[in-house]
Amino acid sequence: MTEIKQRDVQILPIATDTLALRSRSWNRLRFEIEYALEKGTTANAYLINADRVALIDPPGGSFTTIFLEALRSQISLDQLDYIILGHVNPNRLETLQHLVSEAPQVTIVCSNPGAIALKAAELPLQNPLFIIKNADDILDLGQGHQLQFMPVPTPRWPDGLSTYDPSTCTLYTDKFFSAHICNDDAYDLNWNQLLGDRRYYFDTVMAPNAKQVATALEKLSEFPAHLYGAGHGPMVKYGIHELTQHYQQWCAQQKQQTLSVALIYASAYGNTATIGQAIARGITKAGVAVESINAEQAPQSEIKTAAETCAGFIIGSPTLGGHAPTQIQTALGLLLSNASKSKLAGVFGSYGWSGEAIDLLESKLRDGGYSFGFDPIRVKFKPDEVTLKYCEEAGTDFAQALKKARRAKAPRTPASDVEKAVGRLVGSLCVVTAKQSEVASAMLASWVAQATFSPPGFTVAVAKERAIETLIYPGNPFVLNILGEGKHLGPMKQFLKPFTPGENRFEGVDIDVADNGAYILKDAIAYLECTVKNRMDCGDHWVVYATIDSGQVLDSNIKTAVHHRKTGNHY
Repeated sequence: MTEIKQRDVQILPIATDTLALRSRSWNRLRFEIEYALEKGTTANAYLINADRVALIDPPGGSFTTIFLEALRSQISLDQLDYIILGHVNPNRLETLQHLVSEAPQVTIVCSNPGAIALKAAELPLQNPLFIIKNADDILDLGQGHQLQFMPVPTPRWPDGLSTYDPSTCTLYTDKFFSAHICNDDAYDLNWNQLLGDRRYYFDTVMAPNAKQVATALEKLSEFPAHLYGAGHGPMVKYGIHELTQHYQQWCAQQKQQTLSVALIYASAYGNTATIGQAIARGITKAGVAVESINAEQAPQSEIKTAAETCAGFIIGSPTLGGHAPTQIQTALGLLLSNASKSKLAGVFGSYGWSGEAIDLLESKLRDGGYSFGFDPIRVKFKPDEVTLKYCEEAGTDFAQALKKARRAKAPRTPASDVEKAVGRLVGSLCVVTAKQSEVASAMLASWVAQATFSPPGFTVAVAKERAIETLIYPGNPFVLNILGEGKHLGPMKQFLKPFTPGENRFEGVDIDVADNGAYILKDAIAYLECTVKNRMDCGDHWVVYATIDSGQVLDSNIKTAVHHRKTGNHY
């Protein structure tokens, strides 16, 4: 049985008068799609101890006790002058309550939307808030630490605020440039190996907000930073220029997509936003852009424009007192008035005791003549891992329906000579299976090739919109089931058919469980238990390199089935 490390706080100096306090969780912290790689996470706080003392980005309630112990080991809390918040959420408020109680003299620094959230929380503050309204506001801590600020709002975090210390050339970025990974490395010394985790974080957290993220990157470029004090994962020092360029490139890729979905939501306790984030992840991985809109913050003109220009829209709401929030009712009216009836629609939401808001959205859109890209998603309280996977698959189906509709309108063109020639490439017909906790998936694969002798390894291409893609990350196990001539038709029929979100891919399939937890098909002629070592972004596919841990031939008398295609532009 693997020993699970206890949560702790790593304390280290990172610059003059500056400490990092990295609260570490070695296993999955929360059931949100951004934590799905299950590599743990860190909540990074920073302490500047000059003539005046400032604490930047204290962690959420999961770490309150151990963080306060660590903080007290460095300073007496009655010496704390400022708490600077990169964003405010209910989780962070728990730690703030304790800090304010023990350090009543403290002044909280935040953006204007953050101030609204803090006032609603009714913290027992003695001093007025220091509200950052523009980039000209400066907080002088003495000894050269004249902190500068930049509001960087996104729909998910409308109160986003970055802090720059020109004395140490450190930019405290909170959500930007983060990754959910926990280890002993405080810095990105092996920055290239972290790109997969940073890309996943970007795809789940930043991609649906690409327009606002691109704007934030332009603003933050004004600060000549030598270190990014990110909110999660290793601090960015060695690959700072490369990661910044990657963020710019990833934003550009999202903005270049020819199809986009407007995802409009409000969220009372964060659950509806979490559901929307999972749906958005499914849409973006299928090559369709998402414009995420927080109805509680966005002007009506923004919602109207999105309704007119999007290829489809999805609207989500909590149920409060048996109703949808006023902002969602307003957004619904704008959609009904401005979105063409030919546009695909979707509805989702969370609730505590009833779900009238979701019923309202569904009935109004059906009465308005809209077709739905997935069945309305209703989640009671917090979504769990299985529910989030369902939401991601629903988003992918929604995107695929938009792409299918566009292809149907496009004039058919005959395959080119190159496409015909590429279609003559053949590969072994296999089924890839993977399982992580309660989530299992599978896909039919024919783009498989041996890659190395020592260690034994191979590559397999995985389309980005595949449901299994989320389970095929470096370090994850899977099984490659190799099909045989004459025995391949059953598995091929099973795994080529379209699955609805959450549908059991293995219903009626005769399987065994491999040592790594994934499934072995008894109809296969051989199988390989594998571990993902690397994956490369290649257009509409990920090329995955895996090493082989074990394997067995189940039927040596049957030849391997191969897949023949007519052209190279479809499966």
